Amino acid sequence: MAKPIVAVVGRPNVGKSTFFNRIAGRRISIVENTPGVTRDRIYADVDWLNHQFTLIDTGGLEPSSEEHIPRQMRNQAELAMETADVIVFMVDGREGLTVQDREVAELLRKNKKPVLLVVNKVDTEKQSEHYYEFYELGIGDPIEISSEMGLGIGDLLDEIVNHFDDSDPEEEVSEAIKVTVIGRPNVGKSSLINRMLGEDRVIVSDIAGTTRDAIDTPFHHDGQEYVLIDTAGLRRKSRIHSNVEHYSVIRAIAAIERSDICILMIDAQEGVTEQDKRVAGLSHDNGRAMIILVNKWDLIEKDNKTVNKFMKDIRFELGFCQYAPVVFVSVLKGQRINKVIPMIQHVSNQHAMRVQTGVLNEVIAEATLMNQPPSDKGKRLRIYYGTQVSVKPPTFVLFVNDKELMHFSYLRYLENKIRESFSFEGTPIKLICREKAGGN
Repeated sequence: MAKPIVAVVGRPNVGKSTFFNRIAGRRISIVENTPGVTRDRIYADVDWLNHQFTLIDTGGLEPSSEEHIPRQMRNQAELAMETADVIVFMVDGREGLTVQDREVAELLRKNKKPVLLVVNKVDTEKQSEHYYEFYELGIGDPIEISSEMGLGIGDLLDEIVNHFDDSDPEEEVSEAIKVTVIGRPNVGKSSLINRMLGEDRVIVSDIAGTTRDAIDTPFHHDGQEYVLIDTAGLRRKSRIHSNVEHYSVIRAIAAIERSDICILMIDAQEGVTEQDKRVAGLSHDNGRAMIILVNKWDLIEKDNKTVNKFMKDIRFELGFCQYAPVVFVSVLKGQRINKVIPMIQHVSNQHAMRVQTGVLNEVIAEATLMNQPPSDKGKRLRIYYGTQVSVKPPTFVLFVNDKELMHFSYLRYLENKIRESFSFEGTPIKLICREKAGGN
């Protein structure tokens, strides 16, 4: 199941980013800095009391923006209502209630999402002198915290996770492969989906009404069930000129969370952009399989070096997902669209593939013979054995004598050797080191 999403909203300077950084910077939060991924740090994966959720900072208002602040505040609140399972509405305990606070509260009261009213900047044990003013907002009992001092953070996190739906419905185990098409606005995402559905002529139904404001379209092809998750909603709010990429990334998180495979669409005329790196990074960090489609290929003047040049550029710019196959298409002309569904099926199989422990250890043994593990101060890394512990993405645990000796470059070397033997095309793989009890 997808992790719940918690959005932090509020007017400028109430301490949203301080709160976000307080949580993201502690061991509560698991934030990986993946080499080669350029993206705004506007979300963090958080662990609290055995609950995992994604925290989103809806800050980032830019003073140079031509939009009026009230309009931007409205857009942020609307965004939170669309994507979040729980909303943290933050106000300033030093300044007290403002007109902007009232405007945001009015929007939040109209939706059915749980909203927690959080009074920040209460830096002592004493109650804020403005505490009772905030009852006027009609949101409920204010919760006082100090993001800067770390006061009340644990109690607030307790309250947040209490609002998660912990019921464990007997979900039907779906055999459908869930595919999300990601990419920048106007790159051809919706056209690709329409083309795929139109060619197969097997649309079953359009199921709307998910909490993510996306349309899920089930269909089948050659006996396999699929669900296409349409992120065309990324196009909306494009009027927020200065923050359009910020908003697009937030919307993409929800769709990627629910998918098995992401199709990253790139505009052949523009090449890989910073926004492409951001959404690709989201897919990679979430362990989703990935296919890269270079669209509008019909508009590119070509010679016998064109494909190689594009491939080289893509591999350089998206160095963290070398595993993703690249297909050059023209959605408008229908060129090579027939390759997309077979590629989805292939990548899905790779994403869910299991490797026998014995065969895996033969590969590891051969790799260590060819290139000795690193050593430090006379102590050499020993890899006793490895085993696969999960799929989607394929995840392996390597039992070693001292995980501090496992250098990043050697881990990458082992990953490459595993890929040489088993391919795992289209899927990230994870290697985790654990120290074997009694190892030396």
